[in-house]
Amino acid sequence: MRKKIIAGNWKMNMTPTEAVNLVNTLKPLVNNEEVDVVFCVPAIDIIPAMEAAKGTNIHIGAENMYFEESGAYTGEISPKMLEDAGVKYVVIGHSERREYFAETDETVNKKVLKALEHGITPIICCGESLTQREQGITIDWIRQQIKIAFLNVTADQAKTTVIAYEPIWAIGTGKTATTEQAEEVCAAIRACIGEIYDEATAEAIRIQYGGSVNAGNAAELFAQPDIDGGLVGGASLKPDFGKIVCYNQ
Repeated sequence: MRKKIIAGNWKMNMTPTEAVNLVNTLKPLVNNEEVDVVFCVPAIDIIPAMEAAKGTNIHIGAENMYFEESGAYTGEISPKMLEDAGVKYVVIGHSERREYFAETDETVNKKVLKALEHGITPIICCGESLTQREQGITIDWIRQQIKIAFLNVTADQAKTTVIAYEPIWAIGTGKTATTEQAEEVCAAIRACIGEIYDEATAEAIRIQYGGSVNAGNAAELFAQPDIDGGLVGGASLKPDFGKIVCYNQ
């Protein structure tokens, strides 16, 4: 059985002081040994959040990284910096990064390869817009994103990665894909991984659903055979995140 992984994506929220306060608030609420718990925080919050989370089941992740080791890339953060800080997870290719900062499938692939090189687990995001869903090309679009993201990634590396399916039309809108819609796409992603590699790799990889996940819908979503947890946005900044993490209690 794949262990569930539930990650909070804080986005551009929380000062370092606020981050420490939030970690301290959530620590007792997210204590669930059956789930890998990750807080993906702004770069400036990584060190203080890491300190606050010491001795707990909380892993601290990053929201982004660049695909070069170092150099003249003002404002970027390198995988070497994240590795040295003890970061174990990094969100790559979130739809907001693609929309606002011109990230492409190709840059996502470069970041995935670099993260794996440094022993950091990439949480690889994919998702379709409302127009793409209405045009009936959701599965084709997602398969393209997955195939390019995993270019030159070995099967052994792929098994350690996490994929986050987030329909763009459901992020921060209050709209949620139905359980059936979410499971359909996550199953298609697993099938795609099986085509790229093999059945064993497809069975090993963890696939999250994201997009207005909350305490009310988490249990039903996470009960689906191909949904192995969630990538949670706004709800991860509130005490209710504990109810999402402890959906099975």
